[in-house]
Amino acid sequence: MNAPIKARIVALPGDGIGPEVVEQGIRVLQAVCDRFDISIDIQQHLIGGAALDVVGVPFPPETLEACLHCDAVLLGAVGAPQYDDNPPHLKPEAALLGLRKALGAFANLRPAKIYPSLVPASTLKPEVVKGTDLLIVRELTGGLYFGQPRGFAEDKSEAFNTMRYAVPEIERVARVAFEAAAKRRGKVLSVDKANVLEVSQLWRNVVKIIAKEYPNIQCDYMYVDNCAMQLVANPRSFDVILTENLFGDILSDEAAMLTGSIGMLPSASIGGRTGIYEPVHGSAPDIAGKGIANPYATILSVAMMLRYSLKLNEAANMIENAVEQAVESGFVTSDIKAGSIKTTVEVGAEVCKLLSSLSASVSNDRSR
Repeated sequence: MNAPIKARIVALPGDGIGPEVVEQGIRVLQAVCDRFDISIDIQQHLIGGAALDVVGVPFPPETLEACLHCDAVLLGAVGAPQYDDNPPHLKPEAALLGLRKALGAFANLRPAKIYPSLVPASTLKPEVVKGTDLLIVRELTGGLYFGQPRGFAEDKSEAFNTMRYAVPEIERVARVAFEAAAKRRGKVLSVDKANVLEVSQLWRNVVKIIAKEYPNIQCDYMYVDNCAMQLVANPRSFDVILTENLFGDILSDEAAMLTGSIGMLPSASIGGRTGIYEPVHGSAPDIAGKGIANPYATILSVAMMLRYSLKLNEAANMIENAVEQAVESGFVTSDIKAGSIKTTVEVGAEVCKLLSSLSASVSNDRSR
């Protein structure tokens, strides 16, 4: 008999609806851990505006220390309008960059899958969006957002940013994409702007070299403007999209609109010492405290955490199956215009209820 698995999780509820959705994510995590004999220690810490209010900085040293010594981080959301006029280092969003940098999370994984019952909720025609199931792998720590030099001219008459990548940065995120494709439908599309940008030319050349390491994976290439069009014209054609930081930021938000609600989309930021798991949606301060926030993205982020950080694929599958059953039965929040409208807490309770009845064919599977 295998020894019980133990895991230390740091939860960072953050701002707006973050605490509400993280609460349901933890609830589901505890429920599935009961099924799989997993012992978890969950610590909650401050981040974002919540940290600014208490300690005056968005990313306190105590939070950093906890994140450096855990198995995974579950993040809610950061940001609120009252901090909009703060200097950059005192904005809640500065905590995200600090967290990713500290943990070395260089690859952001954003799946976009539409459930059959949510097809009518998408802004695209049903015949276009039906069957969409793709994964965007975005490089997270390089490119235009981090390149130096950057700044303003002394007289503020112009501003400048630098897009730059080194070969090792491209190699490591490319391997993440190819490994992901090997567990999906075996197709990688590398997206760049190699007809204009030297950085993209390097990107494409490096990806071509890495592709040779994966002869069973089909690798194609597309310019980012064409990809943006094809995402809304033929989203079912995509499996894994690999791209750099700026392009990935834009394309992943576009893909979010395919699924009927941004409240359904989880994400994982991996590659470093500790993975960060968070819903794609923001803090949504306009609905905070009303009990109507969609917790599915956070619950699905918990599933990604189990899969990528704890290597518990069966437990991850069980959560994903429970979410699909709940959604397909019409158990949704008000952001989805299909089904019976439920509260944040009711959705979490339904997923936990389904988890207690689903069968598990393999327990404590840490092999993948």
